Order: sequence, then structure tokens, then C-alpha cells
Amino acid sequence: MEDYNFVVGQIFPDVKAFRNAIKEAAIAQHFELRIIKSDLIRYFAKCASDGCPWRIRAVKLPNASTFIIRSLEGTHTCGRNALNGHHQASVDWIVSFIEERLRDNINYKPKDILHDIHKQYGITIPYKQAWRAKERGLAAIYGSSEEGFYLLPSYCEEIKKTNPGSVAEVFTTGADNRFQRLFVSFYASIHGFVNGCFPIVSLGGIQLKSKYLSTFLSATSFDADGGLFPLAFAVVDVENDESWTWFLSELHKALEVNIECNPEIIFLSDGQKGIVDAIRRKFPKSSHAFCMRHLSECISKEFKNARLIHLLWKAAYATTITAFKEKMAQIEEASPEATKWLQQFPPSQWALVYFEGTRYGHLSSNIEEFNKWILDARELPIIQVIERIHDNLTTVFDDRRLKSSSWCSVLAPSAERRMVEAVNYASTYQVLRSDEVEFEVISADRSDIVNIGSRSCSCRDWQLYGIPCSHAIAALISCRKDVYAYTAKCFTVASYRDTYAEELHPVPRKLEWRRTDESVLDNDIAVVRPPKFRRPPGRPENKRICVEDHNRDKHTVHCSRCNQTGHYKTTCKAEMINSIEQF
Repeated sequence: MEDYNFVVGQIFPDVKAFRNAIKEAAIAQHFELRIIKSDLIRYFAKCASDGCPWRIRAVKLPNASTFIIRSLEGTHTCGRNALNGHHQASVDWIVSFIEERLRDNINYKPKDILHDIHKQYGITIPYKQAWRAKERGLAAIYGSSEEGFYLLPSYCEEIKKTNPGSVAEVFTTGADNRFQRLFVSFYASIHGFVNGCFPIVSLGGIQLKSKYLSTFLSATSFDADGGLFPLAFAVVDVENDESWTWFLSELHKALEVNIECNPEIIFLSDGQKGIVDAIRRKFPKSSHAFCMRHLSECISKEFKNARLIHLLWKAAYATTITAFKEKMAQIEEASPEATKWLQQFPPSQWALVYFEGTRYGHLSSNIEEFNKWILDARELPIIQVIERIHDNLTTVFDDRRLKSSSWCSVLAPSAERRMVEAVNYASTYQVLRSDEVEFEVISADRSDIVNIGSRSCSCRDWQLYGIPCSHAIAALISCRKDVYAYTAKCFTVASYRDTYAEELHPVPRKLEWRRTDESVLDNDIAVVRPPKFRRPPGRPENKRICVEDHNRDKHTVHCSRCNQTGHYKTTCKAEMINSIEQF
């Protein structure tokens, strides 16, 4: 408390510094102030408690901004008269208290603000006041949500100017140019996906927590080492079938400029109907598969049986129809209801053995890994979300480019380990050659037929994963073939390096390009206003919705009084009209 004691003659740099000091003292020493006079040249105040003699008077020195305490009368006899709250603990004061903490931690929660203020000052403030202070503090540091939308077109132009070939487009609706959608894909990401990644794209969305209601949509892929590779992302005012069709349409446009033919891509998603229908329309040659992680979460939520989840994964990874049927039989034995529940998901869209095409071992989406990049930025204006992604992308590209420069193997590390393990197994097999391309490979417990011409094995590992299985390696070694030449190109170190070959160039921060005078308004860039809909009050839903919840038909309510749909008996307007007429 000694830090908050005043003496006559004490000097402060200006009136603002003095006001802050007296406010801090009042809050820390738990007394309320009654301000008698406060302007730019003088300040008179006393303790608000009746009978307490404490008074203070400060004035501005002539020809200077300095403030000095001229008189200080009495000592407090009131005791602590401000414990459960304090009039001086305004939102602005709380903002000044939390500003540095907010810079270090965007996820500084209102309940943590309450805890820290009570710990340091011993007072309790309302939760709503802490929430407002956090909102105002974030706006002071990062700019307001409205400013983020206003500057969005200029920021998109900066992305395209600094990273040529990138796609950054903002779409508006209505005569007043309300924000509707934003699509961004950096050229480095497009180039990396086309030239080095697996032809697999994960799709998903996550709710943003800014002032205005919006959803973040994203498309990601896998690099040669199985790492996350962000391809494109969007922000939409509403997530629905139409917005997913638009997102995939924009993705198709971005890719077709860099690919000669219509790309055949395997899409992974949570299976909601809007995504599946959009894929069929915009990528007709591509196929869709359910994300196995999401499917296993759904069955866990529905039946709460750990053994079912284990068996489901075994069935998904089965490489033969016989093995798949064995696991499904075990699932039926464990829970007939689970087997019936699984019938709504065709095995061709989640089981490896029935899927048409090569999934290279990727059964689950990596969207959640990408969402972690923006989890702590979801409350920020839209431009800060893009900047967070750009910064992370730059770091990932630079780190992985540097890391791969020292690799000496033909395949990326994870694929190389799989190859080495298969070679070790192959050394114990016996190989019988049938003709130029067909071999019989005999191991301790089985016999497999390998055809190096069609790159297939009866165990089906080679076809399903894209890397020669141990049987194929034994056959290839027996005829002195290079096993690496029979591995899918997207597993190679060369593909990995091509993935991260392009650099992401810095995009200037808004202070360097934002509009500073009215003359700039004469250019062709339209002003974007925020969406009409604000985020509703209360905690947003955080859980992932299962596939059957996505695709379930909406329940239609029915009125038992007028036999019409769309409302209940208690809200029936017909009854209200009858009552008025009778009256």
C-alpha cells in the first residue's frame, strides 16, 4: 500500500497521470472517491464515505503540463468501504490492467481477469464488465472487427501483389456491400499441392468467435512425410450447402489454372451431405471418403464401447475382404446395434479394402490439426486470422525446406522406415518366378502372387498404400529391380522438396497500407461492411456433430389447434385473432 500513499508537493507528468494514480490508490486502498472538481488545471476530491475527513487537492503548474499535490487533509477513518466492487474500476481501467496480458495471451479469459484483479486489488468486478474490457482491449491492440472487414479488399490486393499467383477474393451481398465470403489460397500452397503432395484433400469447418457470426472453412493435404499441408481456406457468413459448393468451386478454379487436366482427388470429410454433394458437382472425377477419426468418435458417442472402436479401426485398415468380414463379424458379436448403425455408412467410403483408388494409408482428415493454428485467434478480426495463417505457413515452409535439404534417402523418412522394415521381412521369403512380371512369394505362413507389371500383390498392401509390400520387394530384389522405382512418386524426397520449393513472401501489416486519407477512397476498391448477423450470446457449441446429425431431416412442428405446420398450439396466431374478434 506504500506505493499508493501521497504527499504534499508530489509531482505528476500531467493530469492524466495524476488521475490514473488517484484511481489506482482508491481501488487498492478500497475507498470510493467523490470528485468535487476535475478539469485540465485542477482536481479536488474527497472520500465518498460520510464522516471521513480525507481530502486531496492538486493543480497544474504554470507554463507546464506538470500536476502537483497542493493539499492532503486527514486520514481515512472509513475502513474498507469498497470490497464487492468499485466505481473507479471502470472498463477503461480494466483495459489498462489487462492490455499487456492480452498481448501475451489472446485467450486471457474474463474469469482469469476477475481472479487476477481480486488477487491484486481485493475487489470483485462483474463478469460482464471483464468481458467488455477484454473485447475493448482486443480492439485496441488488433483493431475492431468492423475495421477488419473494411480493410479486407485492400488486404486481398496486398496478398496478390506480394505473392503473385495467389488467390484472395472477397465477396459481398446486398446494395450496402455486406461481407458474405472470403477465399484465400497462396500460390506457394497451390504449387506445393500440384507438384508434390498426395492427391488427397481434407475438408472441414470451425466456428469463429469474433463479434460477427462466421465460419472458417479449410482444405488441407498431406506432404510426402505425412505432414499437414494447408491448401486453401475461406471465411463464410453461414456454413450451409451453398457455401460448401461455392468453396469447392473456388478451389477448383484455383487448381485448374495450374493443372492441365481435371484433377482426380480423394476428398476426406465428416460426411455431411452438403460437402458430398458439392464434391460430386465440382469434382466429378474425384471420390469421397469418410474421415475415420470422425466416424470412430461418432460410434464412441453412440455406444460408449472402446472395443467397438478398436474393431472398427481394424476393419477400416483390413487389406482383404476376408479380414474385413472377420472384423465386422466381431463387431456384430460385440453389439448388433452397432452393426445396424454402421449400415448407414457404405464400406466403400471408409474401409480401405472397398475404396476405389489409392489412399496411401491416409484414412483420417488432418483438418483438426490445421484448426489448431487459429484456435487462439478466433476472437480476432478477420485480417488477424489470415495473418496468423500466413505467419505459420511461412515458418512451416522455411523449416521443412531447410530440414529436407539434409536428407540423403530416396523416400521421405516415414516412407523410408516402412521400406526398410519391408526389406527386412523380404529377406526371409522364398521367390518363385512364373514369367517376366509374375512371381510367387512364399513366407512362413502364407503364399502371395506378385505382378510387378501391374504393381499388385495378392495381399493388396502395394495397391492400397503405393509402397511395395514385403512380398513385392522380395520379387523385385530377386530380378534385380530398383524397389524405389516402383514406389509412388509422392513418397519421394524430391516430391517433398517440390512441395516446399516456393517461398511465401511477407504481406505488409495494415499500418503500412491502410487508407490514411479520403483521396484513397476514389480508387476502385469497394468498402466492405460487416455481416448483419452478430454472434449470439452464450457459449458457442464446441463439439463435433456426427454424420447422422448432419444428414438428419429437420423436425416439422405441427399445431393441434389450426392443423397448420411451423408453430405450436401455444404460439398459434389463429387463436389470438379469434380472441381479439370475440373481444
